Amino acid sequence: MIYKKYKDIQISELGLGTMRLPVIDGDDSKIDERLTDEMIEYAIKNGINYYDTAWGYHSGNSELVVGKCLKKYPRESFYLASKFPGYDLSNMGKTEEIFEKQLEKCQVEYFDFYMFHNVCEMNINEYLDPKYGTFDYLIEQKRNGRIKHLGFSGHGSYDVLKRFLDAYGEYMEFGQLQINWLDWTFQNGKEKAELLKKYNIPIWIMEPLRGGKLANLSEENSKILKKMRPDENIPAWAFRFLQSIPETGVILSGMSNFEQLKENIETFKENKPLNDKEMKTILEIADKITKKTSLPCTACRYCTSHCPQGIDIPMIIELYNEHCFTGGGFLAPMALSAVPDDKKPSACIGCRSCEAVCPQQIKISEAMSDFTKKLSE
Repeated sequence: MIYKKYKDIQISELGLGTMRLPVIDGDDSKIDERLTDEMIEYAIKNGINYYDTAWGYHSGNSELVVGKCLKKYPRESFYLASKFPGYDLSNMGKTEEIFEKQLEKCQVEYFDFYMFHNVCEMNINEYLDPKYGTFDYLIEQKRNGRIKHLGFSGHGSYDVLKRFLDAYGEYMEFGQLQINWLDWTFQNGKEKAELLKKYNIPIWIMEPLRGGKLANLSEENSKILKKMRPDENIPAWAFRFLQSIPETGVILSGMSNFEQLKENIETFKENKPLNDKEMKTILEIADKITKKTSLPCTACRYCTSHCPQGIDIPMIIELYNEHCFTGGGFLAPMALSAVPDDKKPSACIGCRSCEAVCPQQIKISEAMSDFTKKLSE
């Protein structure tokens, strides 16, 4: 197992994410405790010492099961991470209540790593609002030693992350971002990584395989990669890409079965970053994949000056592209929840004024209508 030095400790580069644990009868709330216990035992024996859970994972049962499974090992032998669930605005103002319950569920006296969960458009105002006391309480717990390292996870835009870091950046010891070779450009992963670098904040990685999409490529794309590295399996390319980013710390993988766990542990026996040719090739594949479902918006913003509704069309198209590529998901609805109703895709009146000035000749009104339909479904 490869280890990364973080301050005065050594953390396994591969971390076990517990959002996708094995379940019973396909019910996400019913974690298979026996299999999970066996997987964690195997992970411990093979050098994984970082375990990431959260309040809402598996309908609130992830913290319970993870805490139970880790209880049998010496507390100093593993690092446990959890998060304050600010993705649900009803939790704002309940930081102390939730934090105390999390310690109880996980059967620990402190968290090695603790995060503001999912900093995004939906909750940035509440996270920054002192009346809720979220920041003040978590900083107090850090001073008391109940949080060893304080950070954040974020699915929000670059601008949202910058607002958060402008306010709290000097206190953040790590930042957890969705970065992978597909989202390096598609979700502005590169720019977000550079933002954290400016604040000297190491990057924890989530969704390295994009929910499994990067483990199952087309035969054509698989052949291209196999030709360059015959002995490397396809999922390993995602990890090798991340090993090529110097600021990368822990790489979390939500392994839901033994096969995935064993494969990933084997991959992380070596550090094998991509060379320039391999990097160029994999990013070209990413571009080819995303263009199949994406509208070619360049954010020139000619359209916005001609929209009588004042809709931020480039922003909406970016979210539309994400939603179409993913086949749904939470990112676009989450971001749009912070957009006023009169600026959402449904506010488009179909006048086509924007289309008359679009250099890419995008049928914007049709995209707005389709996006509205997809969101309603």
